[in-house]
Amino acid sequence: MKPHDYLQIDHSARTRFEDIYARYKLLHNTPDSCHPMIIVKTPVQGIPSWEDRLAAPMVMLRAELDALRPHIEIGDDRVPTVRVQFGTAQIAAAFGCKIVVPENSLPAAGSHVLAEAGDVHELAIPSLCDGWYGKLAEWTELWKKNLPEGVHIQHPDIQSPFNSAHLIRGNDILTDFYDHPNEVGVLLDKVTDFMIEIARHTKSMISHDQDWFFDWGAMWKGFARMSNCSMQMISPELYREHVLPRDTRFFEAIGGGRMHYCGITDAVIDEFFEVPSITGLDVDCSRHDFFTLCERAPSRLVLTPTGAFGSRSSVVQRLLRGDWPAKRNIVIPVATTSIEEGKRLLEQLRESMPY
Repeated sequence: MKPHDYLQIDHSARTRFEDIYARYKLLHNTPDSCHPMIIVKTPVQGIPSWEDRLAAPMVMLRAELDALRPHIEIGDDRVPTVRVQFGTAQIAAAFGCKIVVPENSLPAAGSHVLAEAGDVHELAIPSLCDGWYGKLAEWTELWKKNLPEGVHIQHPDIQSPFNSAHLIRGNDILTDFYDHPNEVGVLLDKVTDFMIEIARHTKSMISHDQDWFFDWGAMWKGFARMSNCSMQMISPELYREHVLPRDTRFFEAIGGGRMHYCGITDAVIDEFFEVPSITGLDVDCSRHDFFTLCERAPSRLVLTPTGAFGSRSSVVQRLLRGDWPAKRNIVIPVATTSIEEGKRLLEQLRESMPY
C-alpha cells in the first residue's frame, strides 16, 4: 500500500474535523461561551522503537498515523496531525551541541559548546540547516508528498530561550546569572534571534496560515509553541528580569502562540501569564491543581494539562459529577485503556458539561 493510502479519512470524518477546527477557534474568539474540547488517549499497539522511527522517515510517519486511528474511531476532538519527532535539542544542536539518542528515546543534547561565559561573544548564529534542521527539512518534504488527505504536519519542537541557552552553556549558566549577567543576556538574545528565524522557516514548510497552528493534537491561536520546561531551575525573579523579555520578544515577533511548562515551581506560572502574546498554556497537573489554574489563568488564554487525566482520577470523577471549571476555553486530555472505554467516557464527559 502506498504511504498516502496508509490511513483513509473519509468525507464524513473530514467534515467532522472542519467542525472541530471551528470549535477550537471559539476557544479564543468567544472564551466565555465556547465549550471545552476533549482528547481521549488510548494505548496504540505495535508502535516501533524510537531507534526504528529515527532511522527511517516513513517508519516514523506510519507510527504517527497509527496514533491517529483510535481518535478517529472514538470521535474525540483530536485533530489529524503528525510531527517529525527529533526531540528537544534541535536548537542546541544547531549551535553546535552534540546529539545523543538514549535507548528507545528521543534525541537529546549530549554536550555543551560554551566552556566559559565569555565565549558567547564568538558564538555564531546558526544557519537554517545546521544541526538536524537540514534533515528536518528533508523529512518534512517527504512527508508532505505522502500525507493522507486531511492530515496536517505540526511544528517541530521549539525550546525556549532559556531551555536552549541552558543546553548550550550547561549548568554553569545558573551561576552566570550572578557572575556574568551580561554574557547570559548575549546568549539569550542570540538564541532568541535564531528561534524567531527557525520558527518562521519551519512554519513556511508546513503551513501558510499565519493565525492558527496545530500542536499536541489541538488547534491554537498564533504561530508556534515553545517549551519552558527548565524554568523550574531559576527563581521567578530571575525569569522576570532575564527571560521574560526574550520570551515576550519571541512571541511578539512571530505573532503569538502557546507555551508548555512541565516544571514544579508554581509561582513562575503567574509570570508566564504576563507574556502578552501567549494564547495558550499547558501545565503538568500532576504537580499543579487544574481547577486552581483555571481560576488564575487570564480569560484570553486557553489552558490544558500536560499529559492526560486517568479515567478514574479525582479530576475526571469531579467533571463527571458536573463540577466543571467556570473557565470554558480549556482542552481536557483523558486516558483510557481501550477504544470502547474511550467512547463511553467521551460521551459521559460531554453530557456532564453544565454549560
